[in-house]
Amino acid sequence: MFIPLHDANSLKHIRLQYVTLSIIGINVLIWFLTGVMADDSAVGAATLGLGFIPAVVFDYAYLEPALKVVPDGATVMTYAFLHLSFWHLASNMVFLWVFGDNVEDAFGHTRFLLFYLACAAAGALFHGLISPTSQAPLIGASGAVSGIVAAYILLHPRVRVWVLVFMRIPLPLPAFIPLALWIGQQFFMFWSGMQDRVSWSAHIGGIIAGAILVLFMRRRGVPLFDRTIVTPKAVQHRNQGPQAAVVSQTERPFDNVR
Repeated sequence: MFIPLHDANSLKHIRLQYVTLSIIGINVLIWFLTGVMADDSAVGAATLGLGFIPAVVFDYAYLEPALKVVPDGATVMTYAFLHLSFWHLASNMVFLWVFGDNVEDAFGHTRFLLFYLACAAAGALFHGLISPTSQAPLIGASGAVSGIVAAYILLHPRVRVWVLVFMRIPLPLPAFIPLALWIGQQFFMFWSGMQDRVSWSAHIGGIIAGAILVLFMRRRGVPLFDRTIVTPKAVQHRNQGPQAAVVSQTERPFDNVR
């Protein structure tokens, strides 16, 4: 549907989003080790050993001890650091890069890490609840990233974000428009019973967890539905100077956002 490119939502409580950057780095490193440097057998072993397999976790199936890398219960988090392909990795990391820093800023470093892992676990468990006998390994950071998207839209719905629509059209939009459409797509695909390689249920689990946890885990004093409009620097009128690159306006209804 769209790819997020950039927002101009500055950090208010932290200097650097080092947890977000570390998660991205770990994901890239693991993909490089298990996808680029490894042969097919090693990739399969990593997927089985670190991926979330509902049938194994819920005792419907048995995994050979030689293939176990971590305890079965730990795979509710380890699966989120594995990716099938470069594009699978890139799509998740772009969302994490654009939206993760502001959620980390709102939570603080430690609570953001706990939030990320909790959303990953919620995605895996909801996937397992829907398909408890599935023997296909679930991998990818989509559940955790979905939680970040849910938290971001509740924290900063009016921040204008540059998005690439249909892979061709760059548009600056208030965050609530593309993110609400994205969340709606996840629920539509889930309820329509689309069968493909995407676990829509893992996305739904992450979204629900993110929307609930942001209510309790954000810093004291950080509001929901921030009324400040922040415009990306690229959105400037011809006669405005550099100081107009970031525009802050309050108490305006969504209908008046331009």
